[in-house]
This record gives sequence, C-alpha cells and structure tokens, in this order.
Amino acid sequence: MRLLYLLSLALAVPAVCIMLLWRSLSDRRYRENFGERFGFGPPQVPGGVWLHAVSVGEVQACAPLVTALRRRHPQLPLTVTTFTPTGAARARALFGDIAQVRFIPFDLPGAVHRFLGRVQPQLAVIFETELWPNLYRACSRRRIPLVLASARVSARSVGRYRHLGGLIRDTLAGAQVVAAQGAADAERFRALGADPQATHVTGNLKFDFELPADIVARGAALRREFAPERPLWVAGSTHGGAEEQALIDTVRRLREAVPGTLLVMAPRHPQRFGEAAQALTQSGIDFVRRSAGGATQGREVLLLDSLGELLDFYAAADIAFVGGSLVPVGGHNLLEPAALGVPILTGPHTHNGADIAKLLIERGAAHVVNGAAELAAELTALWRDPALRTRMGEAGRACVDSNRGALEKLLALIEPLLGTPRAP
Repeated sequence: MRLLYLLSLALAVPAVCIMLLWRSLSDRRYRENFGERFGFGPPQVPGGVWLHAVSVGEVQACAPLVTALRRRHPQLPLTVTTFTPTGAARARALFGDIAQVRFIPFDLPGAVHRFLGRVQPQLAVIFETELWPNLYRACSRRRIPLVLASARVSARSVGRYRHLGGLIRDTLAGAQVVAAQGAADAERFRALGADPQATHVTGNLKFDFELPADIVARGAALRREFAPERPLWVAGSTHGGAEEQALIDTVRRLREAVPGTLLVMAPRHPQRFGEAAQALTQSGIDFVRRSAGGATQGREVLLLDSLGELLDFYAAADIAFVGGSLVPVGGHNLLEPAALGVPILTGPHTHNGADIAKLLIERGAAHVVNGAAELAAELTALWRDPALRTRMGEAGRACVDSNRGALEKLLALIEPLLGTPRAP
C-alpha cells in the first residue's frame, strides 16, 4: 500500500505544481518560496515547535496555541507551515515575528527529509485533518513527538481512509497525542488505528481565539466611515457563481423592502477580487472597491478587496452572512461574528464546521437560508426586529464563551513533551 501511495504521489505532485504555477499567473504568491514545497528554504533555529495549519481556517484555529506557547515558553522557536498563500499571508499577519512562516513540503520522502533537516523541531503539532503518511513516518523515525490538535475526521472520511488499510493505521500509530474535537471524532480516530490511550477529547480550539482588545472601536470607526445612518450587512468569505449571484439578487430584493442597505462583500480568495467586481458591474449593481478608497454614499455594495479587515467589518455590521454555504464548499468561520455578538445567516452547506453550525443554530444564534429569496426575507425580518437581532447576537456570544477551554486541555498534553521550561 505504501508503494501504491508513493506512485500516486509521483503522478499527483507534478499536476499540483502545474496547477499552482497556473494560479501564479493571476496571483504571484503561488510561485513565491516555491522551493519550500520540496523541502528547501532557510534553516530554522533547531529545537522548536513546528505547527502545521493547512489554510486560513486552520491558521485561525492555531493562533491561540501559538500565542500561548510564546507567552509560556518565550525562548522556544516556533515555525508555522501552511499550504496556501492566503494561509501563509494570514499567518504572517497574525504572528508577526513570533513565528517563522513557510510552506509545508509535498509528502515526498526527499522533500520531507529536507524540511525536517532544516527545521529540526522537538515537537510537531498538526491541526485538524492533515494525515500525511511519509511526514508522520519521518517524524517517528527522528523521534519527533507528533500531536494531532483539535483533530477531526468525518464519517465519510473514515470510509475513504479504510481503503488505505495498514497505511493509515501505521500513520496514526505514530501520533504521540490525538487531541480530538469531540467524542465522535475520538472514536473515529481510534477505529482508524490511533492509540486509544493517547486519544483524548479536548474540544474545538477555534472557540479559544481572542478578539483584539480594540475590535469594538475599530468596528465603530468603519461604521461611521461607510454606513453611519444605513443598515449594514457583511457577506464574508464568499464564493463565485451561484453564491455571489444570490447576494446580488438579494441586494436587488432589498431595494424596496429595506431601502438604503449597504452590503460589504468579501470574496474568500484574493485572486477572485477582479472576478467579483466584474460580476457586480455586469449586474448593474452600484458598488465601490475598498482598495479604491471611494465613498459609499449612494452605493449598494462595498467590495472588500483587501486582506485582514473582515473581522473589523463584522464588528461594524448589523447582520453577518458567512459564505461558502450557499454552494457545496462547506462553509467558513461562523465563530468570529458569533463572538462579536452579530446575528448570523448561513446557507445549508456547513459540513466544514458541522458541529459549530449545529450548535449555533440550536442556540438561536444563526439562521439557515437556502437562496436569495430566503436571505432577503431573513435580513428584512431582522432589521425590522431589533430585539431579535439582540437575542441572536447575545446567544452567539454566550455560545462561544461557554465552549472555551480546549486550549488549556491541549497545553496540558503538549507541555510534558517539551524540553523547554515554562516561564514563571
């Protein structure tokens, strides 16, 4: 099975490289530091902690742990790897100079060998669902303890992994700790071959993120600048095609139902900013790009074609719609608007964070919409009922606060594996 896996990698990696280089034609970041994907790159200070977070969502999830490790072990070198350029950009924005950021190598034996030789970590922490047989095997051979943090695996994925038989069992057997998000995740990891004694339920680390201390003031400043006397809603992490077309249709429906609304539309991927602008232009929607610095007076949409501002605009909003959910992408981060006390609307496709979505919906913090008509109706109802908006917002904030605690449980499992004393 391992031989078949290596053969499949030999076929897949060239195709992935071509895809990345093709994307680099419109987003040059896809070719930056390309050698790191084959294990090259500058050497790091040895003996640190290496944390892997595949993309933006996982980078956000690992932020509480990175911050806590820096505070409790200030001399410990930290390296964060990601696969996507947007994930790398977010990691650099979040961590500044407290962690080195680089791309994870492809799961090729040579690339993995070069990477671990350059980073030389004393501990590896892999977030959520990343299972790489050669990488895990190399960590085991080098006696690098491996921790799966905030780990999750769906029932559907279990079926796929079982087709790989002993390869996945051997991969998971190398994990020193499996810190699962929930009891069902823990049972699935055990069923796939994880050591039952090393598998724990610690909760979802995404609940332990910290909002910036000045986030309310930043949101208020944006509100004064862009919509001081207008209803404001934010559509975050949106995808093209049917989803953004539904948002455009919703803008049209709101013209009579709630005149004067302003939509802040934030496409998920930076390389799509131009595409989103074109869709708005073709639809006849009066909009302005954030990067243009223009006024929103009389405009229907502010296209958020910048990075790192979505949270601030959530803090400014009356209502948040979280994208990737009207199309079968799986949905994006519902917890940020929830923690800010903003009522949430989401489409039905939330399988990327099904447990979180289910919890917020059950607590009354989020409502599900199935298209433009329902989205416009929900927005209208919420703007006409300030008390309902308040109840939904308070429910979301309470939900986040009551589920914190995964960070301390994870640290209790990680710190005994470190050779670095904790700061007093």
